[in-house]
Amino acid sequence: MMAKSANEDQLFIGIDGGGTKCRATIYSVQHGVLGTGLGGPANPLHGLERTLESIMVSTQLAMRDAGLPLENIHQIYAGLGLAGVNLPSLYEKISEWEHPFKQMFLTTDLHTACIGAHDGGDGAVIITGTGSCGFSYVQGQSVNYGGHGFALGDKGSGAWMGLEAIKAALVDLDGLGPKTLLTATIKEYFNTENAMGIAEQMAGQPSSSYAKLARYVFDAANQKDEVALSIVIEGAAYVSQLAHRLLENNPPRLSMIGGLAEPLNQWLDPVIAKLVEAPIQPPEMGAIYFAQQSVLEQNQKVAL
Repeated sequence: MMAKSANEDQLFIGIDGGGTKCRATIYSVQHGVLGTGLGGPANPLHGLERTLESIMVSTQLAMRDAGLPLENIHQIYAGLGLAGVNLPSLYEKISEWEHPFKQMFLTTDLHTACIGAHDGGDGAVIITGTGSCGFSYVQGQSVNYGGHGFALGDKGSGAWMGLEAIKAALVDLDGLGPKTLLTATIKEYFNTENAMGIAEQMAGQPSSSYAKLARYVFDAANQKDEVALSIVIEGAAYVSQLAHRLLENNPPRLSMIGGLAEPLNQWLDPVIAKLVEAPIQPPEMGAIYFAQQSVLEQNQKVAL
């Protein structure tokens, strides 16, 4: 369902920015994907400068991978799907950026993930990575749930699981909560023997630092650790509930995207687990589709 641009040789770049990484893909209508690049965290909620830096790093690496000179960036249309820009203030800040592209089209990472997952068609998507949220686009109408950010929500996400694991280990170490396999794992991870050593190392850390611990929660849950099991079951129940909410709009497809999509699947409500289909294209391709569609609509307006 690729929208054709007026110029078949026109280049597009799709950028997918989240709490852990920023991925860029350069696409030619004639030749397909030319190059990709990976940068650091790109959620403006956790730092605008860092986000813009990650966008530029991933863009430059994609240009290099495509064998294109950096000055060609001024001729490329960019589609950006970023975490956090569902907040109007952050959308405005990114929109005001003096970017190097020919033109920039900005939307949320949820929107571009949904476009990519369903190859430009209608559908619903749940992101379970560093954060968690749900989005559906059906017959021109979009809805989104969750995605309120770390500390306010993001239940069932990597960051939420990591935070719950650390909290459980700390109460265990203080003798104020149940014993858990997570305690030994987390002590080893931080190379410390006490609760204060863990608390000190995590002070002021971003959500991505917590998300790195999620895999240990699944490991402990698979070993039947009761504390880890309760974390995984609670997270999966929330994600299942999110899916049921999205299905109220009758989307033709449902996909899950993000680092936790696969490990979470077996813990979901069986009705939901059966409905989940693999994404057709990645979010950065969704961002390219979004840019192409935006250019097409722009050209149509000019023609009128």
